[in-house]
This record gives sequence, C-alpha cells and structure tokens, in this order.
Amino acid sequence: MEKELLINLEKLHTTKLGIIRIKKNLCLNDYEDVIEWCKRKISQKKINTVRKGKNWYISFDDCIITVNACSFTIITAHKKKYKS
Repeated sequence: MEKELLINLEKLHTTKLGIIRIKKNLCLNDYEDVIEWCKRKISQKKINTVRKGKNWYISFDDCIITVNACSFTIITAHKKKYKS
C-alpha cells in the first residue's frame, strides 16, 4: 500500500482551507509550500503508513498526515496525541 502512495506522490494536493488547517495544526507558518513539506515527510524512510477505509494515515516523528486514498487529497495533518 505504501508503494501506491509513493508512486502517486506527485498527485498529492489539498484545498486552500486544507493548507490553512495543516499550517495551524503543525505550526508550519514558516513554510510557504506545505504540500511540498508533506511530500518530503511522506518520502522519508522512517514513516508508518496505514490504510483504513478510504484514507491513508502516515505517521512520522510526532505527526500524522491523513490522505484520501482515491483522490490523493491531504485532508488534514496534526500532532499525535499522547495518553497520560
């Protein structure tokens, strides 16, 4: 499954509101192109990719990116929540 995502990495996109949401959730205000940032992170070797239903969940460091598996739209990205 992960290979399918990597093969189609150039199709990755999001909406204007998606860009705002990703920047806010991951504190990426210094990054102009969050789509390229997400592509670089997804291309890393130390990621965990899981497909649940229609979405991929890509985990790395302390972040999770959610991508629609059919349209390759980045739905959201956020910091992992740790249980106390």
